[in-house]
Amino acid sequence: MSARAVVGRVPEELSARVPVEEREPGRGRDGVRLLVSAGEREPRVGWFTELPGLLRAGDLLVVNTSATLPAAADGRLGGEPVVVHFSTRADGPGPGARWAVELRAPDGRGTTGPRPGGPAGAVVALAGGARLELVEPLAPGTERLWWARAGGFGAADGSGSAVMAWLRRHGRPIRYAYTERDQPLAAYRTVFAAAGEEEGGSAEMPSAGRPFTTRTVTELVRAGVQFAPVTLHTGVASAEAHEPPYPERYTVSAHAAWLVNAVRAGGGRVIAVGTTAVRALESAVGPDGRVRAASGWTGLVVTPERGVRVVDGLLTGLHEPEASHLLMLEAVAGAAAVERGYEAAVRARLLWHEFGDVHLLTRRE
Repeated sequence: MSARAVVGRVPEELSARVPVEEREPGRGRDGVRLLVSAGEREPRVGWFTELPGLLRAGDLLVVNTSATLPAAADGRLGGEPVVVHFSTRADGPGPGARWAVELRAPDGRGTTGPRPGGPAGAVVALAGGARLELVEPLAPGTERLWWARAGGFGAADGSGSAVMAWLRRHGRPIRYAYTERDQPLAAYRTVFAAAGEEEGGSAEMPSAGRPFTTRTVTELVRAGVQFAPVTLHTGVASAEAHEPPYPERYTVSAHAAWLVNAVRAGGGRVIAVGTTAVRALESAVGPDGRVRAASGWTGLVVTPERGVRVVDGLLTGLHEPEASHLLMLEAVAGAAAVERGYEAAVRARLLWHEFGDVHLLTRRE
């Protein structure tokens, strides 16, 4: 059996429809539950605030500093209303820069549903005279995401800074049908989100970091846990099709690489906060098993067959049974541990999605 078979499908009542601070007044972001799957041990359910007591002095948490963008905007394709999800900016500044975008169909309830992509050559009209000309699908065999040529966004037409400025005026956070209502952008940003997202940012929140607060970070540092910042700008997820992730931009600094190597040499554990942190970190590992400073695009898909080379644990949300991210969880902790964890999550009525509960998985000791 697998986690897919255990869950089957996520019951509607187990979708976190609003952030915990709205579900349970008086609780903060750190008021979510924490499922712990440690090697061969039986999983247990506690609270996220217990995390400092579950990690050891000398452990390292690798966190994603990418800031979430207001990446959804209204537009029109001919006479048809559409919602554009801005996913990823292609390399190359200047006029005519290309963006990977997903076009969605508004559902009349403030959220969207899937729609066919394209066609090539079509122009999406946006607020303020901005426009997107659809060029070609992002990858052969799929038409969900398209490369689009940006125009009418300002003096630095189509550049990162021009489109980011436009999104700040006209965009909003991407929202899916399982949520109850719109939330401010601040609800989709983590305590680790770095300023200066003019040239980059995440289309969707690196949500594993959402429960962290300054209080939690302070308690972890007091307990001897270190933090290593990396950056991976997430693209638009495949909410219905659950496709493997597309290439995304990432940066692992020389300092972060040094921290990871030093912790491993000293016998500490490297715990990634989110699947995005795993993808960035594992993309920077050399043939000798050491992490080096690296940046650019990564198309790495972590599977049990590939395995993980430097990550000893993963803090993540609960993933739908069709999600490709489950393969990454199995690569970290093994299929049996993931299966037991998801059985426990269903029994305990934990909540799924970006405003839901979180899961700490660690490798066998």
